[in-house]
Amino acid sequence: MARLKEKYKNEIAGALAKEFEIKNPSAVPKVTKVIVNMGLGEASSNAKILDVAAEELRVITGQKPVVTKAKKSIAAFKLREGMSIGAMVTLRGDRMYEFLDRLISVALPRVRDFRGISGKAFDGRGNYTLGVREQLIFPEIDFNKVDKTRGMNISIVTTAKNDEQARSLLKALGMPFRQ
Repeated sequence: MARLKEKYKNEIAGALAKEFEIKNPSAVPKVTKVIVNMGLGEASSNAKILDVAAEELRVITGQKPVVTKAKKSIAAFKLREGMSIGAMVTLRGDRMYEFLDRLISVALPRVRDFRGISGKAFDGRGNYTLGVREQLIFPEIDFNKVDKTRGMNISIVTTAKNDEQARSLLKALGMPFRQ
C-alpha cells in the first residue's frame, strides 16, 4: 500500500472528521484523482515533440498518457480541429498516492527558490490546480536527455465540499502551502 494512502487512512481521515465534525466516515474529504496535463501548442508544427513529451509524462507518472486533440479550429494559432496538441494522464488509487507522495516530498522541494505553493488556486468546489514550469523537478527525468523544458498542470480533485476542507486535507497530506 502507498505510504501516503496508509497515512490518510490511519491518521488524516480521523483528524479531518473530528475537525469538521463529520459523523459519516464516507463523507470525510479525500483525494479522488490527480490529472497531469501537458499542453503542447508547438506540437501542431512538429509532431515529434508530442512523442517526447508523452514519454516524459509516462516516466513521471508511471502510466501511459492520452493524446489530447483540439476541439475547434483557431486560425490565429494555425490550429485545426482534431490536431494533437497535448498529453494527459488521470491517476487514481495507489498510483495517485505514489505520485502525490513524490510530488510533495521530492519534486516540489527541488524547485528553485521554493517558498511554498499558493493557497489561492482552489476552484471553490474543493479542487486544487498547480502549475509546474519544468519537468526537470521530477527525479525520474534524465537531465541529459531533455531537449526543452516543458511545463505541466497538476489538478488534484477531492471530495471536499468547499475550499477550507480541501486545504485542510492537502495540508495534512503534506502539501507545502505558502504562509
